[in-house]
Amino acid sequence: MKYYSLNHQSPITNFKEATIRGQAPDKGLYFPDVIPQVDKELIENVEQYSNEEIAFRVIRPYVGEVIPDDELRRIVNETINFSIPLVKVTDNIYSLELFHGPTLAFKDVGARFMSRCLGYFVKDQQKKVIVLVATSGDTGGAVANGFYGVEGVEVVILYPSGKVSSVQEKQLTTLGKNIHALEVKGNFDDCQQMVKEAFADEALTNQLFLTSANSINVARWLPQQFYYFLAWKQWPFKNQPPVICVPSGNFGNICAGMLANQSGLPVKKFIAACNANDIIPNYLHSGELKLKPAVATISNAMDVANPSNFVRIMELFHQHLDETKAMLESCSIDDATTRKTIKTVYDKYHYLLDPHSAVAFKAMEDYQQQHPSQKGIIVSTAHPVKFPEVVEQEIGKTIEIPDSVKGIMNKQPVKTTIEVDYNSLKSFLHTI
Repeated sequence: MKYYSLNHQSPITNFKEATIRGQAPDKGLYFPDVIPQVDKELIENVEQYSNEEIAFRVIRPYVGEVIPDDELRRIVNETINFSIPLVKVTDNIYSLELFHGPTLAFKDVGARFMSRCLGYFVKDQQKKVIVLVATSGDTGGAVANGFYGVEGVEVVILYPSGKVSSVQEKQLTTLGKNIHALEVKGNFDDCQQMVKEAFADEALTNQLFLTSANSINVARWLPQQFYYFLAWKQWPFKNQPPVICVPSGNFGNICAGMLANQSGLPVKKFIAACNANDIIPNYLHSGELKLKPAVATISNAMDVANPSNFVRIMELFHQHLDETKAMLESCSIDDATTRKTIKTVYDKYHYLLDPHSAVAFKAMEDYQQQHPSQKGIIVSTAHPVKFPEVVEQEIGKTIEIPDSVKGIMNKQPVKTTIEVDYNSLKSFLHTI
């Protein structure tokens, strides 16, 4: 498998180099030169295969020859060694729970897969690798956990001050060792822009070995396909492919699902459920891409103004908007509606949603009002306990804290606070 830059100004490369680089030299995102087709027999008899075998078969063509099969199987097995259940909420809506990993968020899968791939690739490197990542919430904790203690790798995480939940902040600031947290006095887009400046700084990249663990990295993005194949394995209506609704911020997760669909996975339609950051819903509706600053919401991991991965979705459809719209719908759900949905679903169906999954649930409900015969899956991306301030206020109860979180809540954070200033980031990187 080869990868090309979506800016088309860089040489093609393989999975190893694309993973290590993170972003192409021309600042474009890497994209596979072919979309492999999954064996139809696997799709038709998916219940007969283990989760590990399904995931291995899905990712194997993308990795190519750069990781031996036995090593790749080990990486896959460690990546998905927790439950990913499909849970019935209503007769027509099922929830794919992606929050049973170590940091209670869907990004555990991508972060665990990438950390193990990168650890394999750099084990003989003399130069220390610095993983540089911006987070709007869950990426930071997942990356911190996934890379914690990986030899030869230092991790620097930028997160917006006051715009991540208390649990999220604890997860990315309390590990220490090779994990470094930078609290930025700005928003997520400020953090992401500083990261992009670092990768664009040739003087810096000549001195330091930088790579990214955001969903722009193919090793973070591609394994997210696993969710959708495992959902299909559990889907009770094999004669009726599901509509899949994904709470969307940087659009990496839904893009992986759409890639899986083009590889042969049966899906009726995708819905990108957004919060007040509605650039993509407006674009799909009007055909005009009008950028504007991000706004803060209670579904903070989706507070992204300019989603990096949307260009990959467009590439899946050869940059044709009409083709994209035939498979993808998108809508915007405001905070008041999100809060009401959390309460209503809990009261009516006894199912607890976090603020991101609630956005998806409402979007799916609205879609099904127009398409009453359709059954769907919402992708539940985070455990409600990560957002206690919002969820507990709506349901009037205290959420029980899972054991995986209890251990960090009394730990003191270790972080460095910086202004929205690239030079501050650059200075910090030189101290590692």
